[in-house]
Amino acid sequence: MAQFVCNLVEKAPALVNAAVTYSKPRLVELVPPTPAEIPRAFQSLKKIVNSAQTGSFKQLTVKEAVSSTVATCFRSILSCEDKPFQRKQNFS
Repeated sequence: MAQFVCNLVEKAPALVNAAVTYSKPRLVELVPPTPAEIPRAFQSLKKIVNSAQTGSFKQLTVKEAVSSTVATCFRSILSCEDKPFQRKQNFS
């Protein structure tokens, strides 16, 4: 237990600095979708609307729903990493 506390005390300043760095708001300009991405977005939206209308989402098990949600979040994170964001610099 003493070893854990000692390690925590040693790493605390670095963890706090990282938390402060990543918690600062950033101005980010989002890039509009390309023409190739628009049909995929409409297909995805149609699937969501169809699922809501038919109630088919109620037939999912908790495991399937969580798995699908995690996969969707992971894919969205990866797609964001593929396209670099253009940052606006605030000189005021």
